[in-house]
Amino acid sequence: MTTNTTPSGQPQPGKPLLLMVGSGGREWREYVLRAIVTRYRLHLLCPAPPSWEKPYIDGYTVVDTLDAPAMADVARASGETFAGVLTYEETRVESAAELATSLGLRTSPRAAVNACRDKYLGRVALKEAGVPQAESIAVADLAQARAAAERIGYPVVVKPRALSASCGVTFVAGPHELADAYREAGRIWFDEVPRSEAPILIEEFLDGPEISVEALCRDGQLTALFVARKELGYAPGFEEVGHTVRADDPLLHDENLLKVLQDAHTAVGLTDTVTHTELRLTARGPKVVEINARIGGDRIPYLGGLVTGMEIGLVAADLAAGVVPEIPQPTGSSTAAVRFLYPERDLKLEAIEIDEAALPASVHEVLPLADPGKELWLPPVDNARSRYALVITVSESEKDCAAALDKAAAAITARGIPLS
Repeated sequence: MTTNTTPSGQPQPGKPLLLMVGSGGREWREYVLRAIVTRYRLHLLCPAPPSWEKPYIDGYTVVDTLDAPAMADVARASGETFAGVLTYEETRVESAAELATSLGLRTSPRAAVNACRDKYLGRVALKEAGVPQAESIAVADLAQARAAAERIGYPVVVKPRALSASCGVTFVAGPHELADAYREAGRIWFDEVPRSEAPILIEEFLDGPEISVEALCRDGQLTALFVARKELGYAPGFEEVGHTVRADDPLLHDENLLKVLQDAHTAVGLTDTVTHTELRLTARGPKVVEINARIGGDRIPYLGGLVTGMEIGLVAADLAAGVVPEIPQPTGSSTAAVRFLYPERDLKLEAIEIDEAALPASVHEVLPLADPGKELWLPPVDNARSRYALVITVSESEKDCAAALDKAAAAITARGIPLS
């Protein structure tokens, strides 16, 4: 392992020092670090030397960030006093929780975090507590998958047990589609995620709009921060192609939804973390899709910040440091939305062309996500990594945001060589 200090423009001596486990991609997480360092200093634990993160950190250590004891050794050997441990990387939430526990810092138990990482363990905990959710059966082979689907009843959803970003998740209308969906769920995997003996889930399909809720869980008590309404595409998959956040979303005051959220967090044993919970608003009420013991991805927390003034990074940092986070109350009714752009077909990207004059005034940001030369394979082959750009708009209503996104998308083009 290697430990270094790095000159940084923003962090200042005297601020509390936090351990940050992993850092993610710049386009998705830089806004989080930018907010945190207004109040805290950061020492980054990372599997490889940092690059874009350097302006935001006081130092870093190259270490296996899946190895909590190794990270604890680094922390103790540094001679520093750390106020808390943070991560927003899905594959590192367990090791970060174990690290914080070993250092006597505020966190949720590793077992609770594991129940969020392993979707089946989470399902078991929710079922035992009677929390509304999809029926779910873990299977080890196609024969078990067929039996599980017959027991639940079609349509069903087939998904990997411990992945994220809707990778390998497929809607199955009937028995003739099950084999292909099962193979797809087993094809996609992350190198850092161990496979269980029953790595695929067969689940009840929950009909109705899908939402996510960012929330603060402190001492086991939940505070909903904001709601994102999802736009899904690329059926029979569940690719998240966009999200919309309203400052005054009425779901923030829906007693039934808030009870389901609190009961779900209590059931899995979460005590101190910022969470990203996905739910379906079914005809029989809200039902849990999954709980994630981290802030959401896809720039959802950034949208929340645009309309509420809330910096999710500071909320998470305060919580980790044992400070009661200040939650600003929205005073307006503005709406922010993000849409991800995909090529019309699989292609090798040559250029992204943006007609700046055609962009609506409400466009807040246009960000290319792929460099020339990258191969963009549409879902389900490559899911979120086939996005070539994102667009964010801020307006007074969901309708206005959607119209602006349509105009912006028409002004941005991916040029390249077809791959199929």
